[in-house]
Amino acid sequence: MATDTVTEVFEEHRPVLMGVAYRMLGRVADAEDVVQEAWLRWSGADRSDVREPRGYLVRITTRLAIDRLRLAQARNEAYVGPWLPEPYVTDFGDTVADTAERAVLADSVSLAVLVVLESLSPLERAVFVLREAFGYPYADIAVTLDRSESAVRQLAGRARRHVEEKRPRYEVDPAERRDLTERFLAAATEGDLDGLMSLLAPDVRLVGDSGGRAQAPLRVLESADKVGRFVEGVSRKGVADATFRFLEVNGGPAILVLSGGKPDSVLQVDVMDGRIQCVYIIRNPEKLLSLGVDPSTVTD
Repeated sequence: MATDTVTEVFEEHRPVLMGVAYRMLGRVADAEDVVQEAWLRWSGADRSDVREPRGYLVRITTRLAIDRLRLAQARNEAYVGPWLPEPYVTDFGDTVADTAERAVLADSVSLAVLVVLESLSPLERAVFVLREAFGYPYADIAVTLDRSESAVRQLAGRARRHVEEKRPRYEVDPAERRDLTERFLAAATEGDLDGLMSLLAPDVRLVGDSGGRAQAPLRVLESADKVGRFVEGVSRKGVADATFRFLEVNGGPAILVLSGGKPDSVLQVDVMDGRIQCVYIIRNPEKLLSLGVDPSTVTD
């Protein structure tokens, strides 16, 4: 296989490899490292008997991600405050034409689901991602993980039950979610506590991820009163030279807050019955490094 062809084949499959690695790890930088390592192994391998490059590459990527995930889970035990996945800019564009498939991909990369996936074992997470997000047959997953098909089915069942029990149920109407996100931003920037309270469900939760490196609640806030007053208090203090950009993160609308043109935080909400059920705020500077900013798309 010519060098140009080797590169072209890999680049063709890079998006799915990144998708697998990110869903496994919840970290953009780690996922990129895994994909880069997969490229090194692909480019240096004997590919003469590789009939399905995509399957071969997914197998390499999954195994590398499992190894890295085991190290990351030990690292997370010492994390300061609540942990959230690193924001991942998603734009399926024309690559996913089917609405149902798009919904599955968006759901599988949502913050709510990725938080639940953190509680799975690395093998359970790999099976869940390959089966639920990408629809791989059990037989193919068994080859990828070097396990029997019956063992893979058991892992899949256990992982699915766990996710179904733990995951919150949110609506996924993009238009309504965008509308509530915009109204939330307007009320917050205006310091309108009554306006905020009208948008929040009585049992709303606010999860802030700073890793102890920025100001954010070190515990999950619960109730409309606590969340509303916290957001109103933050807006009163303000962020220096704050500008805002709407973008799609983890399959849904989000707000990127910039201070002096640099990422300060990412805010996203989950919605049910026309009210905001959960507010996510990611402020750990390390988790904002991958967010490139095009000044022409920034709005005050």
